[in-house]
Amino acid sequence: MDCKVLNISYGETGYFGKLVLDYLGRDEKLKSFYNGFPDKQAIGDAISRRQDTATSRTLLANVLQQQYSEVQPFQKVKEHIELLRKETTFTITTAHQPNIFTGPLYFIYKILHAVKLAAYCKQLFPEFDFVPVYYMGSEDADLEELGQLSVNGEKLVWSTDQTGAVGRMKVDKPLLELIARIEAQVNVLPFGQEITRKIKDFYREGALIQEATLHFVNFLFAAYGLVVLIADNKELKATAADIFRDELLQGHSIQLVEETAKELAEAGYKVQAHGRPINLFYLSDEGRNRIERAGGQWNVVDTQKVFTQEQIIKEVDTNPERFSPNVILRPVYQERILPNLLFIGGGGELAYWTQLKRVFARYNVPYPVLVLRNSFLFINRQQAALEEKLGISPTQLFQTSFDLKKEWVSTNTEKELDTKKTVEAFSVIYDQLKAQATPIDGTLVQHVAALEHAALKKIEALGKKMLRAEKRNHQDAMRQIDKLKNQLFPGDGLQERIENFIPFYAQYGNDFITTLYQHSLALEQEFVVLEQQ
Repeated sequence: MDCKVLNISYGETGYFGKLVLDYLGRDEKLKSFYNGFPDKQAIGDAISRRQDTATSRTLLANVLQQQYSEVQPFQKVKEHIELLRKETTFTITTAHQPNIFTGPLYFIYKILHAVKLAAYCKQLFPEFDFVPVYYMGSEDADLEELGQLSVNGEKLVWSTDQTGAVGRMKVDKPLLELIARIEAQVNVLPFGQEITRKIKDFYREGALIQEATLHFVNFLFAAYGLVVLIADNKELKATAADIFRDELLQGHSIQLVEETAKELAEAGYKVQAHGRPINLFYLSDEGRNRIERAGGQWNVVDTQKVFTQEQIIKEVDTNPERFSPNVILRPVYQERILPNLLFIGGGGELAYWTQLKRVFARYNVPYPVLVLRNSFLFINRQQAALEEKLGISPTQLFQTSFDLKKEWVSTNTEKELDTKKTVEAFSVIYDQLKAQATPIDGTLVQHVAALEHAALKKIEALGKKMLRAEKRNHQDAMRQIDKLKNQLFPGDGLQERIENFIPFYAQYGNDFITTLYQHSLALEQEFVVLEQQ
């Protein structure tokens, strides 16, 4: 797919917070919260830390082979799984929950960034191998977030009565009905039948969501050698049993996180996540429930389960898969089971990872180099034509609709709408009146100032009326601007945070993913605008 490419700074978009922008700008205030900003030196240091830390590589590879036993991966995926057995192989990881049908577009962008960085690291350090990994957060129970998607601006919601970890839920009739609605929308497009056929192949009634997601993501990215890991696994959880026991008995993580949170707040940053006294859930067929300690007992909230100390430790040792880390401990578990170097996440993810370095240190788990995931704005051929007709640049599109319209009117009208010169002229006149009044009666100066203030208010109001009138004179252009903004920034948010990728694949096929990969950045850390030509 032929595209015109424009890279702009994240700060210029107006959609990213202070912490992210300061991190990208390598602000010294943040240095102590990370193991170096992302560059060749930091990656080399991460390799050294990993070489000094034992990882259960054989177990990891065996679990992956088992999880892929009913999947048809490309040869490159098989090779990558085997490479993970070697001490000279490391992972480049991104993580996300198993949103139905991948959820928002940035799910795709995160994975392609991991693939791009794995190839980039191989260029930097040819003596090592690097495997891109999608770590599936299948234990997340937030169905409200994971069970919805937006297709061509229409919000589709999975109305199931299932509860608990979304990855363990099953494809049911309401989800099949959702697939039929998607099919009705996209099957008329060139590749619509191809993508809906794959969805129906993988999301069959009775299939686990985490297994359907594995198949679907493998279909999309196996050619790049992406390895998908379902971490909800008894053998993998067993390698973190010491972390679970320590959390249940000592509960140090909340103190470590709050210490860091205090330092971040003092440095002027908003705290993203707060820990609990016990940062573990109990995961069972009944659901994913918090664990709370009351004296010598551990209670599973909203259930009848109660454990003594001896019983809870025995439960960890016997059934480690029943313990599910929350947002505070999940990153530590992830990095315990993977020989990982770089973690790719969104702004919110990087913000809460900022609070976790001390927790990593407690459990002797290497803290990875953090990389802000790539971001894209895709402008199709019709939208690009409208953009050109209106004389709007891609950078201008990141403005609010009001500011964009105001700027367009100012640029495209023959009338002088800028009241700034008029205000300046009035200011000169009133300054002269003040100068004349002062020698006569000093109290008159205040009266002149009041007259000036009232006049300027009326001029400002007149300017607004003139602008509204001029907008009415350009109603067609205003409607077209609204149309363009609503399509590219739905709900005034970024396209990538709202829209699902299915309509894009239905229109362009695998070329859409290929194009995204070609223009994915490694460590350049800029926002990418793609205009179809």
